[in-house]
Amino acid sequence: MQPAPERSAQSLAEACAARMWAQDRASRALGMEVLWVAPGRARLRMTVTPEMTNGHGSAHGGYLFTLADSAFAFACNTYDARTVGQGCSITYIAPGRLGDVLIAEAREVARQGRSGLYDVRISRAGDDMTLAEFRGQSRTIRGTLLPEA
Repeated sequence: MQPAPERSAQSLAEACAARMWAQDRASRALGMEVLWVAPGRARLRMTVTPEMTNGHGSAHGGYLFTLADSAFAFACNTYDARTVGQGCSITYIAPGRLGDVLIAEAREVARQGRSGLYDVRISRAGDDMTLAEFRGQSRTIRGTLLPEA
């Protein structure tokens, strides 16, 4: 019997994202789409719907946070090690509006041992204006995302 072939880092990241996406009802319910993933990185898209606007007519900050948090989750789970958020913060820079297509791009800043640090930029598609910056700290827990071969 021969050992299973090694996956490339990119194919591993994609397999992990597919597995997570299949179980992520919250992101799917909000109409998010995973545009791409790579080791330690992810890009998601979401359109601001009427239900996502606040009393000022702008995108509710909670939905921006959720989009960033989802991008963070996909980025830090690209190594087939179950990883969760340990802490995070967000700074709102400009408002999103009804109908805006938002892009959240997450990138790994550092990863050592069981801890990681990720930055997520939320921008508006079309003019690439930065709407928010999110920083998340991750912690790896027991288990893997993918079944063993």
